[in-house]
Amino acid sequence: MTDAFDRVGYGTYKLAAGEECAGGVAHAIETGYRHVDTAQGYDNEASVGDGIDRSDVDREDLFVATKLSTDNLSYDDAVETARESRDRLGVDSIDLLYVHWPIDSYDPAETLPALDALVGDGVIDRIGLSNFEPDQLDEALDRLDHDVFAHQVECHPLLPQERLREYAVEHDHWLVAYSPIARNRVAEVDALREIAASHDATPAQVSLAWLLSKERVAPIPKAADFGHVEDNWAAREIDLRDEEIARIDALDRRERIVDFERAAWNRD
Repeated sequence: MTDAFDRVGYGTYKLAAGEECAGGVAHAIETGYRHVDTAQGYDNEASVGDGIDRSDVDREDLFVATKLSTDNLSYDDAVETARESRDRLGVDSIDLLYVHWPIDSYDPAETLPALDALVGDGVIDRIGLSNFEPDQLDEALDRLDHDVFAHQVECHPLLPQERLREYAVEHDHWLVAYSPIARNRVAEVDALREIAASHDATPAQVSLAWLLSKERVAPIPKAADFGHVEDNWAAREIDLRDEEIARIDALDRRERIVDFERAAWNRD
């Protein structure tokens, strides 16, 4: 088990299998990233493994997370496909395995015991959940024998997720923020542009710095362009002033980037 979890991770959503993904992962690790996030549904786990193999960083110094697809959430499918993910990634054990979405074949009575069994068997080291609502988190935490290490959701200044951030602090797990720059819609926000200018930074970097100012929040920006990979990593050095954080907190524009009818927050 590695303790290499880093608050700024490298997201691989929509990075094409092959050179785009493997090269991106290798460059991210060279840049300084130690936390790499993928999913069965991204169809690039093997390329993530290739990128890791290209780097000069020891595997035990990296933190690799993946997610179970929504049609792999029965007990047997979760156990079998998690082992397949481990093999595709080329790791001895998966540092963190998430339930990607609590839909389709998700059944707390089947899926959650499978996660516990995978920890017990050493296939995975930690359990994660993704795109859950608080009541679903309550049920999962009640059923699981092992702690939840992280809950991954969309989170950025236009979707600040106050309730789920508070839940993460209360229950001592990480809120891992995907789409942390809202596919760069943050660049359209005057307040973020003005704050960025005062720091000789970009609105995307300010968005990441704002997330890092929050307790128990870890953004995982995705980037294919090597310059953006480096810019995202450099956001760690931006020290926002209290009044700037408060100004971002006060934004009233709300946009959810990832949304569809069956998502948990759209339940009646």
